[in-house]
Amino acid sequence: MTADFFTLGFAHTAFWILVGIVFAGAGIAVFPRNIIYNILGLVLCLAGVAGLYVYLGSLFLGLMQLLIYVGAICVAIVFAIMLSRPLHLEMPKRKMPKMVLGGFSVGIFLVSIVAVLWKTAWQAAPERSTDWSITTIGHMLLTRYSLVFELISLVLLVAIIGAILTAGFSRRLTS
Repeated sequence: MTADFFTLGFAHTAFWILVGIVFAGAGIAVFPRNIIYNILGLVLCLAGVAGLYVYLGSLFLGLMQLLIYVGAICVAIVFAIMLSRPLHLEMPKRKMPKMVLGGFSVGIFLVSIVAVLWKTAWQAAPERSTDWSITTIGHMLLTRYSLVFELISLVLLVAIIGAILTAGFSRRLTS
């Protein structure tokens, strides 16, 4: 009886500590005026959410929360802030031919994606599995849902190219 009481008490204490971490991180993400503190608060909040996923028994979701949101998104936000131009610098004038060429390229890209999606023979969703292990998810992602995997890769490629262009644009401003 006492062992169950202590185990249950520990579980409740761990849960409330994680909830406190989430709310503290959210408060730090919202209230300070320094943007780096805001990002660190977001990291703390998302790490607390990952802890809640682990507490609820989903280790995979907790690890993906840490890997994707804390490890990738928050680091990308920090890099974007560090590479962006200071507010006291003026924006250089953009050249119209480059803007038109960029808009035309994006338009062609979007039309080609819509054409591929329109011509794809979509199938009904298969029955849902009760086995959601990492092996099953990886197998499904690389076989049945390969289009989703490729779209994720494409989004990451566009983000990397955007970061490189932003860094190059920022360096041209300061030199």
